[in-house]
Amino acid sequence: MSLRLDLANLYLRRFVRPALARLSEPAQARRHLERSAALVPGTPRDARYLAESIPGPGGAMPVEWVSFGRAERRRIVLYLHGGAYLMGSPQTHRSITAMLARLTGMRVMVPDYRLAPEHPAPAAVEDALAAYATLLAQGYAPGDIALAGESAGGGLVFALLLLAQEKGYPPPGCVVAFSPWVDLAHTGESIRENAATEAMLPAERVNEVAAFYIAQGDPRDPLISPLYGDVTSPPPAFITVGEREILRDDARRMADHLRAAGGEVVLHIIPKVPHAWQFFGPYLPEARASMDSAAAYIRAKLGNTALGPSP
Repeated sequence: MSLRLDLANLYLRRFVRPALARLSEPAQARRHLERSAALVPGTPRDARYLAESIPGPGGAMPVEWVSFGRAERRRIVLYLHGGAYLMGSPQTHRSITAMLARLTGMRVMVPDYRLAPEHPAPAAVEDALAAYATLLAQGYAPGDIALAGESAGGGLVFALLLLAQEKGYPPPGCVVAFSPWVDLAHTGESIRENAATEAMLPAERVNEVAAFYIAQGDPRDPLISPLYGDVTSPPPAFITVGEREILRDDARRMADHLRAAGGEVVLHIIPKVPHAWQFFGPYLPEARASMDSAAAYIRAKLGNTALGPSP
């Protein structure tokens, strides 16, 4: 474990987790994430960020295209950001999306999907499907599209698989999920077992936070909690989570669920890292290693293995 990881865990435990435990309104949480994202060290500044709008079920939906240099044009990553379905944007997650664009050599599309509580479920997954449909309409073959996301965005990746299947869309080439939140009913043992070891997320508030997105729905609705859905012939999946996270069992059970459906799954459970540690981008050696592995997986599954690991 690196010294920087020790410092990151200390910072999260001393400042971020207590702040998240105190926040009472989604607007406060959004401001907190925006401030925190601006402080993440090492976020790539030399990426190209292009803002655009695409048709969405709620009207025009902003998206951000992230790339480095002459990006691959035949293969692409659709990234769904995290933030408990309450907060986050393409701008707050550039520490992940820019690094992913650089390591894969591909463009990354990041939709600014609608957030709860103003837009509860299934708004986010409907917007995610609109982004996927846009890529297909632009001529991308489904096997040349990778879906990726972290935390709520990781859960949204799997919910998108279910909705795409329901609507008759072909599956993508592969999926990548960092610390996915796939069970908003919170039946995993790690919610309780890791309540004290989790460095970032206050376990005592997960039901309250989930309720903003669930609203009048059922927490076991597969489009809210994809752990309870059935994907036919799931695409290859790369899933990683921290051993000390309260969402550890979400990742583990999702991997088991996909394997039971015949899917090929790579599951990495990493010791001592905080929730969605990839957010720390180039600052943490552990984040760099995780992003290298995820990018290599995407390149391999989408048929492009030309690039090497990050410096």
